[in-house]
Amino acid sequence: MKIITVCGSLKFKDEIMQITEKMALQGNCMLSIVYPTKKDKDAYTDEEKEILGKMHKERIKISDAILVVNIDNYIGSSTISEIEFAKKLNKEIIYYTDIINNN
Repeated sequence: MKIITVCGSLKFKDEIMQITEKMALQGNCMLSIVYPTKKDKDAYTDEEKEILGKMHKERIKISDAILVVNIDNYIGSSTISEIEFAKKLNKEIIYYTDIINNN
């Protein structure tokens, strides 16, 4: 069993939820993204955005790996920064496109 933090663009929320479930059913402990409940991301204060970003990095710290959900090979700037953070911590980086190409 691996502890894996999911990273990716929220524009692929439905896909991320399906992939996270699939990985959990394979016996992995999945730490997922906190999905926004407010319709407009600008409805969050800068402090709230900072807290959510900091907590996501905490999930990465306690993980064995991160799973980068890169639908259509799209990786946004936030996800790129999460990949770099994980690399600095010597975490395994798993790309979703690698998983689907191997199945």
